[in-house]
Amino acid sequence: MHILFIGGTGLISTAIARQLLGAGHQVTLFNRGKSENRLPPGAEVIVGDRKDYAAFELTFADKSYDVVVDMVAFHPDDTASAIRTFAGRCGQFIHCSTVCVYSGPVSQIPTTETEPYHSIGGYGQNKIACEKLLLEAHADNQFPMTIMRPSHSYGEGGSVIRSFGQADTFIDRLRKHKPVVVQGDGNSPWGACHVDDVARGFIGAMGNPKCIGEAYNIAGDEYMTWNQYHQQVAEVVGGTFTPVHIPTDTLLEAAPQLSGGTHEIFQWPSIFDNAKIKRDTNYTGQTINFKEGVKRTVAWLEGENKLVDSDGDDYEDRLIAAWREKTAGLPKQG
Repeated sequence: MHILFIGGTGLISTAIARQLLGAGHQVTLFNRGKSENRLPPGAEVIVGDRKDYAAFELTFADKSYDVVVDMVAFHPDDTASAIRTFAGRCGQFIHCSTVCVYSGPVSQIPTTETEPYHSIGGYGQNKIACEKLLLEAHADNQFPMTIMRPSHSYGEGGSVIRSFGQADTFIDRLRKHKPVVVQGDGNSPWGACHVDDVARGFIGAMGNPKCIGEAYNIAGDEYMTWNQYHQQVAEVVGGTFTPVHIPTDTLLEAAPQLSGGTHEIFQWPSIFDNAKIKRDTNYTGQTINFKEGVKRTVAWLEGENKLVDSDGDDYEDRLIAAWREKTAGLPKQG
């Protein structure tokens, strides 16, 4: 197959494209050429800006592909342009969406693709608008689209995220046995999936007629609480997990820039059902467990010198001290 990626240098797209190249497929990337390309030799690169819709559409006016994968549609105008561009010019159009289209309280756990749209954040709301355009284009004109909804995807090329605070200092804080802030009581469930597994799900949908017109979760089968998540990272990196639990609303008021994801995503149960993609494709599920994935990711971060000394930013320490002082004054029963 000949697969075009709109984007192609991000965490998920790099994993997909690397596997496709390894299997002998033809891969083309369209992007601005400003991000590091971590792919092995073999992929063609077309430089351009997909936000320049007229130029974007002209670039592909005389081209066709077996599969187009749109990794960087973050606004419905992006998707509207892509539909105009590739209608009649691709066998399948795969839109990388997100489980954030369900962000906030969900009606079912594990959450299936039948969950109604109800994102409480701008990112998810824009992805909803993109999905609606694609579903309409398929219903009205048989546009051959497939929607993929990854959740937390991590691995080499990215960071080990946390639910609150700076990701780049996270490992250093654990290794220096510093306390770390966790939202709420830390018992909301969370699932993570290594990008190599996410990539296998995307590839399983490619060229698959069962997947046309459908939307799929592609998330981790393994899940844990946020307390367990932090504990497992600490064990992998040889650190100590000392949690300081602070209510989400308090964190949002004190540090809105660090708390946006906590408020919109991380405080809510994030367990997603992968049965549909396993039913319709050859994807059999997660193969890389969380600890192994973290070990690989941290090794990459160390090799790229991307871990940051936590002593250079004392905000979390000041926040913890203030919270402990405030709660120490609470009246004791009895």
